[in-house]
Amino acid sequence: MGIWIQEIVEEAKKQLWLAGPMVLVCVFQYSLQIISLMFVGHLDELLLAGASLAASFVNVTGFSVLIGMSSALDTFCGQSYGAQQYHMVGIHMQRAIVVIMLATIPMSIIWTYLRPILVVLHQDKTIAAHAQLLAIKGAAIAFCISNWLNTMLLALYIRFSSSCKSTWTGFSRESLHNIPQFLRLAFPSALMVCLETWTFELMVLLSGALPNPKLQTSVLSICFSTSGLLWMIPFGVSASASTRISNELGAGCPKAALLAVKVALSMSFVVGTLEFTLLMLTRNIWGRIFTNVPEVVSYVESMTPILATLVFVDSIPTVFSGIARGCGWQKLGAFVNLGSYYLVGVPLAVVLAFILHMKGKANKAAIRVKGKGVQADALTLPSDIEL
Repeated sequence: MGIWIQEIVEEAKKQLWLAGPMVLVCVFQYSLQIISLMFVGHLDELLLAGASLAASFVNVTGFSVLIGMSSALDTFCGQSYGAQQYHMVGIHMQRAIVVIMLATIPMSIIWTYLRPILVVLHQDKTIAAHAQLLAIKGAAIAFCISNWLNTMLLALYIRFSSSCKSTWTGFSRESLHNIPQFLRLAFPSALMVCLETWTFELMVLLSGALPNPKLQTSVLSICFSTSGLLWMIPFGVSASASTRISNELGAGCPKAALLAVKVALSMSFVVGTLEFTLLMLTRNIWGRIFTNVPEVVSYVESMTPILATLVFVDSIPTVFSGIARGCGWQKLGAFVNLGSYYLVGVPLAVVLAFILHMKGKANKAAIRVKGKGVQADALTLPSDIEL
C-alpha cells in the first residue's frame, strides 16, 4: 500500500512539473485575446461585438486547425522520446512546421474576405463590418507582434538551450520524408480539436441571429472567452498527461502509462472544482472587467452558474483528450467529439435558443451535455491500440 501511494506521489510530481509551465504558457497566450477584448469592450458595445465575432471566426478557421494539427506531435514526439530516439523529436517538429506553414496559406485568403463571409452567414452587417478590422487595428497588431515575439523566443531557446541538445540536431532533409504518415495522424488530431472548439465558436455565430445580436454576441463571447481561458488549465494537465503516457508507451511500460492516466484524471477533477469555485466567487465582478454596459454585466452575472458548471464538466473530457493523444487514439477521439457535440449539443442549443426562446442561456446549457458524452465514451476506449 505504501509503495503504491509513493508511486502515485512520484507520478503526480512528474505531471505537475510538466503541467505547471504548460499552464502558464497557455494562459498567457490566450490572455492576449482576452485582454484585447477587455480594452475593446470598454470602448463600445458594437466594437466588442465586432471584435468577438472576428476572434471567433479566426479561431474556427485558423487557430483551432493549427493547434489540432500540431497536437499530433504529442504522439510522435512523446513516443520517440520514450523510445530514446531523441533526434526524431526535432525531425517530427520540423515536419510539422512545414505542413502547418503550408496550411496557413488558404487560411490567410479566407480571412481577407471576412466581411462578405460573415454576411453570407447571416450576421449583422454593421457588426460584420467592424469584424473585418478586428474592431480596432491596434488590438490586432499588438496580438500579432506578441505571437511573433513568442515564436522567436521559443526558437532561440530550442537552438541554444542545453536541454535541447539531444532533441535538436539542426535542420534535416529527413523532415521532408514521411509527410503522409504525419498527415494520417495530423488530420484526425485537427478534427478532434476542431470539433470541440468549433462548437463554442458556432454558438457565437448563432447568437448573431438572435434578437438584439449586439447584446447576445457580446455576452456569449465574454462567457466563452472566460471558459476558454480557464480551459487552458486542464489543457495544460492534458498536455502533461499525453507526454507522460506517450513516454511510457514508447518505453514499453504500459502499467506506468495506466498510472499516469489515473493521476491525470484525479488532477482534472481537482482543477475543475477550483475553477467552479473561482467563477462563483467572482460572478458579481467578472463582467465589469470586459465592459461598462450594465445590461451586459447583468447578463453575464446571470450566466455565471451555467458557465461555472460547464467549466467543471469540461475539465474531465479535456484530460481524456490528452490521454487519447498520448496513445495515438485521435481518430476515435474525433468520432467521440462528433457524436457528443454535433449529434447532441448543437441541435439541443438550436432548439432551446430559437424554439423555446431561452436565447443565449440555451447555448451554454446545451454544451454542458457534451462533457458527459465525451467522458462516458472515453472510458470505453480500447487499451490495445498503438501506432
